[in-house]
Amino acid sequence: MKQETTKRNKFGGTSFAALALATLALTGCQVNVGGQTLPSPYYLSDDIQFFPSGSEFPLEREAAAIQQARQNAAELEALQQ
Repeated sequence: MKQETTKRNKFGGTSFAALALATLALTGCQVNVGGQTLPSPYYLSDDIQFFPSGSEFPLEREAAAIQQARQNAAELEALQQ
């Protein structure tokens, strides 16, 4: 009876270790670094997000509006003289 119990314990321990290893291998470990989740088990097949680069000056429209307002003010001043 003692030998049978030992065989069951070995089988149970081995099967638990195999199940734990399979679970870890199939789920992957994910870590959040700098807003990125790396690595996941599917990182090679994921679609890549692409954000095109914008203009170097982020307030381009505001600067154009200010320049237009200055030109309009200069034209009005020239008309008043």
